[in-house]
Amino acid sequence: MKGKNNWTLFILILAGIVLGGFLGNLAQSVPWLSWLNYGQAFGLENPLVLDLGILVLTFGLSVRITIAGIIGIIVGILVYRFI
Repeated sequence: MKGKNNWTLFILILAGIVLGGFLGNLAQSVPWLSWLNYGQAFGLENPLVLDLGILVLTFGLSVRITIAGIIGIIVGILVYRFI
């Protein structure tokens, strides 16, 4: 446990989410793997715009959780435990 820290776990989980989402999008066109892209999206559908005259701020956040993303998170945690 000496060399492990929370940043390593965070980076591995983030990489698992990104790679899982990417693989889920690729598997969308394959009929027997299309279940990997099944998921739910939540967040702000339309961005929130705050116009202050000379400064315009746009806020937006959307999260899509898929089966492939969840599998990627699990793989990231397992890789963290074995390194």
